[in-house]
Amino acid sequence: MRLIHLFAFAAPLALMLPLSAQAAWPPGLKDKYMKDCSAAASQSVNAAQAKTSCTCGADILEKKFTAQEISQLMDPNTPPTTQLAQRALKEISACKVQK
Repeated sequence: MRLIHLFAFAAPLALMLPLSAQAAWPPGLKDKYMKDCSAAASQSVNAAQAKTSCTCGADILEKKFTAQEISQLMDPNTPPTTQLAQRALKEISACKVQK
């Protein structure tokens, strides 16, 4: 009977793990990402499509990268490792924009 009580306690905690794995953007970096991304994307698509694509990329970064990794990607003084940059580009490439 104790095993059932233990499971009843542990199950909600296990379900919350994926939620805690998501990182919040460090202060100010999401706005900087959106500004830089929109400026770059607007050169090849209209502003609405650029915003949609950049929002998708920001959401993917938030879901699949830690706050520390996001900070490394956005640090203007120190470029991210090649592995981290390639991983970010691979993940963001899932955001398809219709021209």
